[in-house]
Amino acid sequence: MSLRQDLRLWWSPARIADEGDTPDYRFSLANERTFLAWLRTALALIAGGFAVDQFLPGLPDGWRIALALGLLASGVLCALRAVHHWVRCERAMRRGEDLPVSRFPAVLSLLVAVVAVAMVVVVVFGWAG
Repeated sequence: MSLRQDLRLWWSPARIADEGDTPDYRFSLANERTFLAWLRTALALIAGGFAVDQFLPGLPDGWRIALALGLLASGVLCALRAVHHWVRCERAMRRGEDLPVSRFPAVLSLLVAVVAVAMVVVVVFGWAG
């Protein structure tokens, strides 16, 4: 399916019922719990972005803005990816296909690691105020 078709399913998930057979509800509920875990991660990243911006005024503006925007952007991507992954997995389960794989967890991990290393630099050099 195309991304455009996937996006349509975001707004009308009942259409997924047209695909294949209803999977065991335990699997659908597990997929939903995974979706919620991704949303919690997105909220944590967004909160971290706001925290960096609001609570580190002594940090040089370039560092503060870059770190905050990195966390905020990661949170936005994580939230969007959560719903997209939920739709793809639900459709795959209904069709009896293998669950889709994704590089997104690796990309998100690298982004968070880069921000963490930058924060270590900030702390080591005492730039946080």
